[in-house]
Amino acid sequence: MSAVPLPVLASRARRTRAAIACAVLLALVGYVALHVLTGGWGPPRCLVRAEGEGVSLDPEQAVNAATIEAVAASRGLPERAVTIALATALQESGLRNIRHGDRDSVGLFQQRPSQGWGTARQILDPVYAAGKFYDRLVKVPGYSRLPLTVAAQRVQYSGFPQAYAKHETEAVVLTGALTGRSAAAFSCPGPADDGIPGDPARVRAELKRQFGAEVAAAVRSAGQGGGRSAAADVVRVPTGATTARGGAKQRGWELAYWAVAHSDELHIERVSYGNHVWTAGNSEARWRTTEDGSGSEVHISTAR
Repeated sequence: MSAVPLPVLASRARRTRAAIACAVLLALVGYVALHVLTGGWGPPRCLVRAEGEGVSLDPEQAVNAATIEAVAASRGLPERAVTIALATALQESGLRNIRHGDRDSVGLFQQRPSQGWGTARQILDPVYAAGKFYDRLVKVPGYSRLPLTVAAQRVQYSGFPQAYAKHETEAVVLTGALTGRSAAAFSCPGPADDGIPGDPARVRAELKRQFGAEVAAAVRSAGQGGGRSAAADVVRVPTGATTARGGAKQRGWELAYWAVAHSDELHIERVSYGNHVWTAGNSEARWRTTEDGSGSEVHISTAR
């Protein structure tokens, strides 16, 4: 057997090294892509799985999306109104309550004080901003049957009306989850274990402010009739209760998702509904089933 010439051996070695380097590079690209898509780097991400699709939000976006939905629920508006509002806010601000924009535009929907939307301070309140958006949307004849771009444009008068269309799929997924139509479909990592307690009174106040009097009347603390701990709020969802969109089960998930979305802001550490429970710090950011069911009530426990 004749010896392999040195130039041939050197060429094979170079090809081997190149193949190894290429494999390492591909693995690195895949690793980076995985972390970008799953939110493995940067701030914790909230995950939404509904309508056969998935959406990832940061905590600020999740809070604002849940608030937009809650304000619609307080007014008995249909899911289509929520979808239009979410797509509009995704385009205008990326679902962030920003203090700047074109000319004097501010807030989730980039509303302008000079155009009669309110003062800058009012507009920077997401509850107020969402309410003003819906005030004008419901005045658009047949808005729920119009193409999303048309309905949004008749409220916003944007210079780029077709831009709203690119957010419709994401808005539909968020609507399907946040309105409570899909079970165990929305989750966030929750607040960091920083020793800062939550305030049950603040949770009750925000539920009342965002969902309105009907939900506020059903809220009670755990001390009013028993509960898991003195730090727990209980949102009662009476059996047979209905909403403009569905029954008690859908309302229960709607409230549960609102609490999870606001968990970082309000220092909520545990939410349970039916036989499902969410806890802060869940690395998989998912609901789990439990034998300790909460019946027809949503249990919201704040950090102590």
